[in-house]
Amino acid sequence: MPPAGNALSEHPILSWKETRATHSARWRSESGLPPPKRVIIADDALKADAAYHHACEGTAMLWRGDFQNAKMLLQAIARRADNRARAARKVEPAPFPQAFHLQRQAQAQRARTLGMLLIPFDAGHVIPLGRAPDVQLACYQIHGAADEPYVTSLRELLGIIGTHEWRKSGIDMPAAGGRIHPHYGVFAPVRSEYVQLVAEAPLPSSELAFDIGTGTGVLAAVLARRGVARVIATESDARALACARENISRLVPEERVSVVEANLFPDLATAGRAPLIVCNPPWIPSRPSSPLEHAIYDFESRMLRGFLDGLAAHLAPGGEGWLILSDIAEHLGLRTRDALLAWIEKAGLKVLGKIDIKPKHPRAADASDPLHKARAAEVTSLWRLAALA
Repeated sequence: MPPAGNALSEHPILSWKETRATHSARWRSESGLPPPKRVIIADDALKADAAYHHACEGTAMLWRGDFQNAKMLLQAIARRADNRARAARKVEPAPFPQAFHLQRQAQAQRARTLGMLLIPFDAGHVIPLGRAPDVQLACYQIHGAADEPYVTSLRELLGIIGTHEWRKSGIDMPAAGGRIHPHYGVFAPVRSEYVQLVAEAPLPSSELAFDIGTGTGVLAAVLARRGVARVIATESDARALACARENISRLVPEERVSVVEANLFPDLATAGRAPLIVCNPPWIPSRPSSPLEHAIYDFESRMLRGFLDGLAAHLAPGGEGWLILSDIAEHLGLRTRDALLAWIEKAGLKVLGKIDIKPKHPRAADASDPLHKARAAEVTSLWRLAALA
């Protein structure tokens, strides 16, 4: 199903000079960036050093050459940006949390630089360039129909293409009963350790469970596969709702899991209280730099605190709330363990126990990562919470 409410008329206009005339088209940016103010026309004759210089100055390049050459040029720009970042990191490492904020600034600058190579589209999501791939289905799944030309960054387009392939192939999740197919902009369950925690922790009840902020629906599917008779999975993001419903329909019987639109908890009058409520909020309490980062960054720990504050009112007597949370924020200096425990106590909750697991993702062993020290110390935990008597 294509997204609703994504008509091109809702998008701003990008203007540029070409063949002594002013041209314009709609500007698409899923990351929420405004259209570039300076645009030049570029083709296969443009050298990588010149392209990198334009991008660093904030001058966008609208590509009129061969599509595959544009991809090679983007890779060359990325190498120059990465070399510059590596050179900057050779100075004395900053302490946390300063190192984290510097890394975020560097990532944002890199994204802006690489976003300056633009690709034109004709109506119908057709790229009018030599050796351009057929991206009509990939773009339609995200944008819906396109009845007029538009322009987007090549970097963003490649992300759309990559996600489309990932969506087709899926991620094998035996605990969920099959493959999870993530949609664009929905956090993919590549960190399998948190899925393992939910798959193995002792169930307090197999009657009813809520999965708060379900995302792809992976934890709801795991709970159903474990024998929970009824699971209500909530989500507020439109793309995640569609993604979860599609995955759930493939993995478990429809009557076992309901995916409902809600901000955190389902309606108390309709759903009642549950003996098990699970939540895996974003782990890093920092401001997202784009709409696509909301699944990773939880500004001011708003989702985490919202879950904790509402948990006691939605738990059945004797029930448990499972908070799936990494301690990466503590190692980065963004949140203390004492602050987390204080929020739990203030919400009228107590800790019944905690199950820990070490992450297995490659970045935890990457010593060249400026955040390596924090990642190497990271532990992911399932906090078993209950309401105070």
